[in-house]
Amino acid sequence: MAETDIRSAEAAMIAEARKAFFVVFGLLALVWAVQLGNWSDGNSLARQFGIRPQEFDSLGKIFTAPLLHYGWDHLEANSGPLFVFAFLAAYRGVARFLALTALLAVTSGLTVWIFQNPQTETVGASGLVFGYFAYVVLRGIFDRHLIDSLIGLVMAASFAYLVFGALPSAPGGVSWLGHLGGLIGGCLGAWLLRDRRTSATAGPAAAATAPGPATSERSALLKELDDLGL
Repeated sequence: MAETDIRSAEAAMIAEARKAFFVVFGLLALVWAVQLGNWSDGNSLARQFGIRPQEFDSLGKIFTAPLLHYGWDHLEANSGPLFVFAFLAAYRGVARFLALTALLAVTSGLTVWIFQNPQTETVGASGLVFGYFAYVVLRGIFDRHLIDSLIGLVMAASFAYLVFGALPSAPGGVSWLGHLGGLIGGCLGAWLLRDRRTSATAGPAAAATAPGPATSERSALLKELDDLGL
C-alpha cells in the first residue's frame, strides 16, 4: 500500500472520528437541554412525550422518549455509557450511526409499547445505550474487521453485566423490556448495517484472480495497520 494511500486513509478515519465526536456530543447536549426544560416544568415533557403502552396516539413517541428522563439521577446514570457506546458506534461512519439510532428507537420503543404494562409511562436513553453496546460488540464480527472485533471483545468483557438489565429480574422501576428491545436492535443493526463491500466484489472472476495466501495475509495486515494510522 502506497504511503500516500495510507496517509489519505488515516486522514479520512480521523476526520470521520472527529465528526462522530461532535455528533455524539451534540446528542448528549440535546438530551441535557431537554432535561433542563423538563425539570423546569415539573417533568411535564416526560409525561407528555413518554411512551404509554398500547395507546395509538403514543406510538410516535418512541422517537421522543429516548431524549427524556425522570430526574437528574436518571440522566446522569445514562450519560456516561451513552457517550462511550455512541462514539464507538459512530466513529467509523456517522450516516450509519444515525440509521442505527433510528432503528434502536424503533425496536426499543415498540418492545415497550407492545409488551409493557399499560399503566406505565416510559422515557430514557437506556434503550439506545443497550443497543449501541450490542452493536459495538458484534460489528467487528459481521464486518470481519480486526480492530472492531477487539473493541467489541473488550466492551463485552468490561460491560457484560449490562445484559442483566435486560432480564425480568432487573430492579423495579427499570424498563427491562426497553433494554431488551435495544439489545435486539443492536444485534439486528450490526447485521443490517454491516460492510458489504467485500462480498459485493466477490465472485467467480474475483476468485480466479485472487492472490495467494501469503499475499492475502500481507494485504490484511497492511489494512489493519492503515486503520490504526501506522
